[in-house]
This record gives sequence, structure tokens and C-alpha cells, in this order.
Amino acid sequence: MKNKLTLAVMTALLTIGLSAALAHADTVTFTLTNPTQNISGQTGGTLTYEVTATASASNGGAVFLNGDSFNVGAPLTVDDSDFFANAPFFLTPGASSIFDMFAVTVPAGTLPGDYSGFFTVLGGVDGNASDTLGTVNFVTVVTPEPGSFILLGTGLAGVLTTLKRKRLCN
Repeated sequence: MKNKLTLAVMTALLTIGLSAALAHADTVTFTLTNPTQNISGQTGGTLTYEVTATASASNGGAVFLNGDSFNVGAPLTVDDSDFFANAPFFLTPGASSIFDMFAVTVPAGTLPGDYSGFFTVLGGVDGNASDTLGTVNFVTVVTPEPGSFILLGTGLAGVLTTLKRKRLCN
């Protein structure tokens, strides 16, 4: 009798342990359509990043997309309202979805350069899970507007012309 009870308890613990392991083994792959985007001459503008989310066909059940976490180099900011408005509540095994995931705002006066960031999706086996399902890295490249280059070029040409005239007159 004691051996049967021990066997039953061990079987129950093993079943619970394997169920939890299988539940956390479900995966979702996130792929940004364009992970590096340029904003030229539009400081004060916004870039939207689109993603394809694909649940593995070998998943044991639906994977819920419950929340997010993100970061980007200052002074840029991330708006995650696209994720909450467009992402499906869950993905069944083998399903995929394409949607706008987040937007990056480039404030006026931002210095040119590369600004890196990441966006992490949280979720899991039910609507309350907050496991990390996947992280995408992105780069926002801020470049000066073409008009600035033209203005700089004409200014330099004027200076060179003035210097050349002074040399010819002397």
C-alpha cells in the first residue's frame, strides 16, 4: 500500500512538472519587416515598425501576447499603443500575424546619429502570464535634411569664391 501511494505521488509530481515544462516550451518568433529605418530631415516625425509574429507549429497550445517592455536611446521615445491595438490576443500553433508593433518619435532638434532600441513581448500559456516570448532589436537612423547640405555647400562655395577673388586682385 505504501509503495502504491509513493508511486501515485511521484506520478502526479512528474505529470505536473512535465506540464509546466511543456507550457513554457511554447515559442513565438518576432521578425521586424524593416529593423533599421532612416528619418531624414523630418525631426519631429514618427516611424512605425511592423512585425511578423509566428507561433511554432509544435507548440502545445495557444500562446497569449499579454504585454511588452521596451527601451530606445534618448531623446527618442517609443509608443507601444500599436501593439495593444493591433496584436492578436493569442497565436495558435502554426499561426502568424503581421501588424504594426510600435512607433518611434524623433523630437525636433535631435542630433544626427544611430539610436538603438529593443522591444520585448511578454505573455505565455494564459492571459496572466508574463514570460518573455521574444525580443526584437531596432535602429533609428537620424540624418540631416538634404536642404542643410545644399545650404552648407552654397555657403562654402561663396567663401571659396571670395577667397579666390581676393587672391586675383592682389
